[in-house]
Amino acid sequence: MNPLDKSITFLLADDHSLIRQGIVFLLEEMEFECEIFHASTLKKVLESVQENPIDIAIIDAHFPDGNSLSILPDIKRIRPETKILIFSGIDENTQSLKYINAGANGFLSKLSEEDDVKNAILKMINEGEYISPTTQALLVNSFRNRNLINPLFSLTERELEIAEMYAEGLGNLEIANRLDIKQNTVSTLKKRIFDKLKIENIVELVELMKDHS
Repeated sequence: MNPLDKSITFLLADDHSLIRQGIVFLLEEMEFECEIFHASTLKKVLESVQENPIDIAIIDAHFPDGNSLSILPDIKRIRPETKILIFSGIDENTQSLKYINAGANGFLSKLSEEDDVKNAILKMINEGEYISPTTQALLVNSFRNRNLINPLFSLTERELEIAEMYAEGLGNLEIANRLDIKQNTVSTLKKRIFDKLKIENIVELVELMKDHS
């Protein structure tokens, strides 16, 4: 049976109503039968998935109440058959693999042309996934370099230990005392951690640790 011969149930999840309405217009132009639910927060995403038989969930990366990366495993646990397309303005080159790795079935940039968005939706319906040429290349490269999937893999055991302590809110002196090493050694390792992870401050480190814990 052709997937387009039956009604498709969509969940459009974005905290900007204009983005959701824009996708509605595209779905109307594509002229297939569908039912559409909306969500503006992560909490509402999970509620909608629990209450409705969602076929395709088109979800932004960031919401006022958090990062959608955190709920992808929950969506798959609640409704394994739901296909998830991340539709976001974040950088595909640095971000798409972690969403795919967490359970998303596709990743699409909000900078994409209308035809690309329609193509991605059709791929999700017909094939259950949408892997853009950019993400395809990243996936191939990730087999050679696992740091592309999780940058924390680039850290040594000691560097990861210190990164976790920074993420917990500890300072250089506290870390030095806990590990019984010199404070300037901690500072040197901190710089090395930041260089490897391509970050500039503790806030970015905390966010990265949350995303890849």
